[in-house]
Parts: sequence; C-alpha cells; structure tokens
Amino acid sequence: MKRFLKNLTRATLAVLALSAGAAQAQSAICYNCPPEWADWATQIKAIKQATGITVPGDNKNSGQALASLAAERGNPVADVVYYGVTFGIQADKDNLIQAYKPANWDKIPDGMKDPNGKWFAIHSGTLGFMVNVDALRGKPVPKSWNDLLKPEYRGMVGYLDPSSAFVGYVGAVALNGALGGTLDNFDPAIGWFKKMQANKPIVPKQTAYARVLSGEIPILIDYDFNAYRAKYKDEANVAFVIPAEGTIAVPYTMSLVANAPHADNGRKVLDFTLSDAGQAIWANAFLRPVRAETMSAEAQKKFLPAADYARAGTVDYAQMAAAQRGFSERYAKEVN
Repeated sequence: MKRFLKNLTRATLAVLALSAGAAQAQSAICYNCPPEWADWATQIKAIKQATGITVPGDNKNSGQALASLAAERGNPVADVVYYGVTFGIQADKDNLIQAYKPANWDKIPDGMKDPNGKWFAIHSGTLGFMVNVDALRGKPVPKSWNDLLKPEYRGMVGYLDPSSAFVGYVGAVALNGALGGTLDNFDPAIGWFKKMQANKPIVPKQTAYARVLSGEIPILIDYDFNAYRAKYKDEANVAFVIPAEGTIAVPYTMSLVANAPHADNGRKVLDFTLSDAGQAIWANAFLRPVRAETMSAEAQKKFLPAADYARAGTVDYAQMAAAQRGFSERYAKEVN
C-alpha cells in the first residue's frame, strides 16, 4: 500500500508539473500592457480568443518597462514589450530586443518601423488636453499651453512624469516645439515646467485615466484616444483640446524581447496586434492604427475635425530618442 501511494503521489506530481508547463507554454508576458490604457483589456481578450495565449495585464510605463528589461537582461521575464517609439529605439541600442517582422509587416509605412524588425508601430496618438468639464466647476476649458499656467487652474492640471513615462516626455517635446524650442534646445519646456510648479501640478507616473473621470485631475495632458474613450465609452463630460500653439502625434511600438522565454508565443501576439482584427480594436479604441486602411469611417467620425489636427505635427523620432535622457536628467535636476 505504501509503495502504491508513493507511486500515486509521484504520478500526481508529474501530472501537475505537466499541467503547469502547459499553462505556462500558453502565456506570453508583455511589459507595459495596462488594461486601462489604449483598451489593452479588449486586445488581451481578443488575443486569448484567437490564439489561446494568455497575456497578463501589466501596469508599467515605458520607462519602467525599459528599466526592467535592462535589469533582467541575463534572465529575461518578458516576451514582448509595448512602449513609445523613443523607448523602442533605445531598447535596440541597448541590445534588449530581437528582430522579428510580424505578419503584415509590409503594410507598415516606412518611418514607422525599424528596417531590421527590432521595433514597429502598432498605432499612434495625438497629444493634447483631456478635460473633465464638470470638474472645472464653471471655469473655461483651456485652449493653449499658456492657459494651463493661469492661476485659475491651480491644482487642476496633471501630466505623467516627463522623466519616466513616454506620454510625459511627449508632452515636453510637444510644448517645447510649440513654444519655439527644438530637440537641441529644451529651454522653453524647462521654463514652462518651472512656471507650472506654482500652479501645483499633479504628476503621476502611471496612467491617470480613472483620476480624470473621478474629477481628481480635471485637466490631464494626454492623448486623444483616452479623451474620446472617456467621452464615447464612459459617457463622461470630457473634452479633448489640441492646443492653439500646436502639438505632436507619435507612434507606440512593440518588440520581441531578446532571449524571450516564450518567444514563439510572443511572435503570435505581435502578429495579432497587426492583424485586421487587432488593428480594428485599436481603431475602435480611438487610436489611429498603423495600418490606416483598417480604420472605419464610423471610427473616424469620433475624432475632432481635420482642421484641428492640422495643428499636430511630427518630429524626427530618432533625434527625439537621442535627446530623451538628456532632457530627463535636466528635468530631474531643474524641475523636480
């Protein structure tokens, strides 16, 4: 009997080990895939339904994801990573990612992908002001970068940490250019941030979508897609403003992590994000899919008029990436 029970225990452990291995084999870890951002919640569900691969939500920002990849270089945990384009460029320089050209690679426009497949855009967003109109308590909706410095908005303006979160850095680049700066001269942005300190800004490190809906942050420097989601999905009294002085649009990218533990699953996840179904999810979440042909006319109607978007330009993303660390160091020294 003892021998029988011993053998049974061994068999049970073997089955459990095989089950655990099978479960692990059907997963892919994605750094910086937060369910509350860019409707990753829907994308993750669709990936599971289409491929059987589970992608756990992850609430890192782009900077934190890059730092984790660097710290885990010798023993990677993540399989794929999602981040702003400048972080993709930096990850390539740091040899943290490997080449992979997913399905529909040829449909990605030049300039929106690394020629060798180290990173590629999946969608883009335009930076502006996400405004909870009710939380303004009768104050006018701000229309410009300089409006945000007015005393009437004291304690009402938020932006993600420009030295860590990609959207925060995008905000710095956008306002810097709008106020006359260049990627070689961040004086206008640093000056603006210094002035903003008198207005007691709210500076979180992660996505602050829920805090805008609750009214805790009445005005958030953020992307159009989050504002449209709040307005059309959550039916909040939220407006999106493209500042009068101008702004920029930027792509968000994905990569296959170097020496990823579940690289095959990671490749399937990346393939899906560029599929017709995956791209349609981005479009329905009010992002501009990198494959423009997948965006429906119905989705396009939810955006501000083209005349407003004419104030949104682009920059040299490689130069933007090269300038990022210098800006972050200067921001930490002169503003924080």
